[in-house]
Amino acid sequence: MEQFLQVGVISSTHGIRGEVKVFPTTDDPLRFKKLKKVLLDTGREQLELEVQSVKFFKQFVIVKFKGIDNINDIEKYKGKGLFVPREDAVPLDEDEYYIADLIGMEVFTEDGRFGVVKDVMETGANEVYIVESDDHGEVLIPAIRQCVLDVNVEEKKMLVRLLDGLI
Repeated sequence: MEQFLQVGVISSTHGIRGEVKVFPTTDDPLRFKKLKKVLLDTGREQLELEVQSVKFFKQFVIVKFKGIDNINDIEKYKGKGLFVPREDAVPLDEDEYYIADLIGMEVFTEDGRFGVVKDVMETGANEVYIVESDDHGEVLIPAIRQCVLDVNVEEKKMLVRLLDGLI
């Protein structure tokens, strides 16, 4: 399981006083209001940043970090991810999973190994798992009870039933 979970990506600067526009990668962007600290993954290191203020603009979260008061200090981090430790993540309900835990998971049918989860697509109705199948290439599997029979995060295994028309 991943130790850190992504909550957003810095998309651009906002103004000249060090604020950034963050594209949230969490189901609940309002969670930013409760965040005290985040980890910024620069590619070389992880910087712990203290959240000073949060506001919302369209689909973005505008974040100001303590100690970063100039556009030049934050501009170099455009496109970089913001993470929180797993223990600070929003608790999940039953049958909910962190996307980071699903990616790379082996997928099985009743007949045996089918493939690996490559990505998760979020749609209005339900999520769709993008599975790279051993025999069928890329297969889209809706995250519904009729298709996803079991998910074991610890073993990184998923059992699915392929409905007619999926492959």
